[in-house]
Amino acid sequence: MERATAALSLSELVLGRYRPLKPLGSGSSGSVWLARDERTGLDVALKIVAREGRAGERAEREAEAARRLRHAHCQRIYEHAADSRHVYIVYEYIPGSTLREATRAGRLSDAQSIEAAAQVLEGLAHAHARGIVHRDVKPANVLLADAPEISIRLLDFGLARFAQADTLTAVGDVPGTLAYIAPERLHGEAASPASDVWAVGVMLWESLAGRHPFWAASLVATSEKIAAGPPSLSKARPDLPKPLVTAVDRALDADPMRRPPAAELAKRLRQVWKEAPRPAPRPSRPADAQSNLPARVIPAVLAALFAGWTAATLPFYPTAWPVLLALAAALLTFFSARGGLAFALLVPFFPLGNISLGLSLLYGAAATAWFLLHARDPRVALAFVIGPLLAPVAALALLPLALQPVRRGWRRALQAATAVVVAGLVAGLQQNGLPFGAGRVGPLGLDGERNAFGAAAAIRDVLVAHPVLGLEAVAFAVAAALLPFARRHGLWGVAAFGGASMAAFVLVAPQANAVPAVLGVWLTCVALGAWNKRAMWLPRARPLFASAPTN
Repeated sequence: MERATAALSLSELVLGRYRPLKPLGSGSSGSVWLARDERTGLDVALKIVAREGRAGERAEREAEAARRLRHAHCQRIYEHAADSRHVYIVYEYIPGSTLREATRAGRLSDAQSIEAAAQVLEGLAHAHARGIVHRDVKPANVLLADAPEISIRLLDFGLARFAQADTLTAVGDVPGTLAYIAPERLHGEAASPASDVWAVGVMLWESLAGRHPFWAASLVATSEKIAAGPPSLSKARPDLPKPLVTAVDRALDADPMRRPPAAELAKRLRQVWKEAPRPAPRPSRPADAQSNLPARVIPAVLAALFAGWTAATLPFYPTAWPVLLALAAALLTFFSARGGLAFALLVPFFPLGNISLGLSLLYGAAATAWFLLHARDPRVALAFVIGPLLAPVAALALLPLALQPVRRGWRRALQAATAVVVAGLVAGLQQNGLPFGAGRVGPLGLDGERNAFGAAAAIRDVLVAHPVLGLEAVAFAVAAALLPFARRHGLWGVAAFGGASMAAFVLVAPQANAVPAVLGVWLTCVALGAWNKRAMWLPRARPLFASAPTN
């Protein structure tokens, strides 16, 4: 990967026409970049693989397979070239995420999972008709395009086996990812189209059941489970139509001769799903019931804390009202995320007006904008409340890790920056020292201020007087946004993240106590390392703030 990266720094253009814009991913032998074709103006995916060991041979094989394929569900190749050090493959660029990321995030319904599997099978049928066996079908090699409807592309034919062609592996080697390898291949038999069908069957079983059929703590135990065969999908999903369960079970038949061809299975999956009665709602599934509960409870708790604390701290409501308002916010958020968010944001409006009309108007405008910004994903809107919860116990350094269930980098960055500023505001209201040794907030001079612009100027003056708070808000926003990127780059990415986080903290707040920050960053890196170690075998996980219906 280092050599592939270095190749981009030696010249402005790759192959005389492609300008690298940003990395999309990397592996042990190469990297993939978003690049701009200067001749056509199109964005492309530029894959650069070092010609070391079998990596270069595998890349050549991948390009050869891609050239033979012209199908809507196979990633299209534009160009292929090589020099003495690297192999270059230029693909169409389609914004999206892998099927692995989509299923772990819980973004696919049963119908979408079935349609995705059918499209994978159609792409494989096209390849099989041309004598090409993929041999590495898995969710990470399936691209789910950002589109209103399910649209997939089958990626990475680097392990493909051609008819009348030698394989890349020595006798006894089993290429591909173990969790999706057919049992006959574990016994030394050659890969076949039926092996690819098995892999799709495993993917669909996993997506519908919410867990992998062969999950085990070790490779040996996983191999033993594959050899024994999967349990019927009906045991994990008794609510599914029997014809659908039968179709998936046939794809996972131990005898490859009894598995249906890819095209036939794709047609069958769509047919049985269209004709069968709809299954019970997803919350009835055990895996979903367990994941939906925290998805509702955690935002409800945050709404209760926000409404209850502001009602109790800002003088306006009668004595017993803060508890009642907190309970009302929690119940509303649990059953209707948007309604609960609107209610919680409304609670501080009148108490702030009791202090200053200008401050109340400023808050009203900010709260309205915040609600509109999070209207499509309301369960994530109050995640910033985590900041004031962590600050009093000197654990604010854990904020980027705590915000990882929030989808999209810009949302995590916004929540992190807001959490730091709100933690400072809470400390100021309680007459405590600001986080990061930024001192104390003096009187704001807002009493009697009737203009929202005047209130905004007073708050701006506080941030100017305490610049450390604003700088740390920016640093935490960047850390929260980039943390998934660091995790995807393995231990080196985690180490770089930890070092950069510590350097940023020391540079921005040199007067603050570094021990809590060091401990928080260390715990974050340990959590990332542990996740990377188990990521391949973990069952699907859903984001805590966004998996349940929003109402």
